[in-house]
Amino acid sequence: MVEMKNIYKVIPAMDIIDGGCVRLTMGDYGMVKKYSSNPLDVAKDFENAGFKKIHIVDLDGAKSNAPRNLQIVKDVSQNTRLEIQFGGGIKSLESAGSAFEYGADSIILGSVAVKQPEIVASLVELYGKESIILGVDVKEGKISINGWKEQVNIDINKFISSYATLGINRVICTDISKDGMLSGPTFQLYQNLKQQFPSVNIIASGGVSSEQDIIKLISMGIDGVIAGKAFYENKIDINFLVEWLQNE
Repeated sequence: MVEMKNIYKVIPAMDIIDGGCVRLTMGDYGMVKKYSSNPLDVAKDFENAGFKKIHIVDLDGAKSNAPRNLQIVKDVSQNTRLEIQFGGGIKSLESAGSAFEYGADSIILGSVAVKQPEIVASLVELYGKESIILGVDVKEGKISINGWKEQVNIDINKFISSYATLGINRVICTDISKDGMLSGPTFQLYQNLKQQFPSVNIIASGGVSSEQDIIKLISMGIDGVIAGKAFYENKIDINFLVEWLQNE
């Protein structure tokens, strides 16, 4: 159904610190705004609005060696029908296994994909390529890892290409300079990636400021859009967006 196909393209985001739903500004842990102490309620609101997926990032886990907020994944998994994509601190086979055990449908691999590609290969073998999403966080043209605290000099296209050969066909690309700024996405970045990798599902993240940004990205052929702060700050007309997704 067209409706299902399009509604799956918009993925509301929940970033978690200390069990609460927060947003950072440009990936800065010193610039945190808390929106809810009950992420499950937030997830239910997104589900009730009509969305089918949710993007959960454990920010405590992202800057440490393992996830710290998996109970929230479990709560959302057990109390909603949302498809969960989860990232943050998955840097080993054990932590990946825990994420799936707690209810994640797919996991996002960023830092470990840079540092230990052999772990990614093992996870693809263990859980299948459809369960793995490559996370590419970009700042000033370079990939950032470990909770965006460390930049590495790796060519983005070569990085994505190396994992595409493993069969990983979903890539979340976050422009950190735009994240939490409500200033509009870097459209050219995602368009270039889609042109470079037409058979890979490119998911845009960072900077979404309105439903029009989402509509533009999808109309450009981008395969998915993650939005967070724009939802929490009521910058998106959810009813209009869902209706467009259902009818487009």
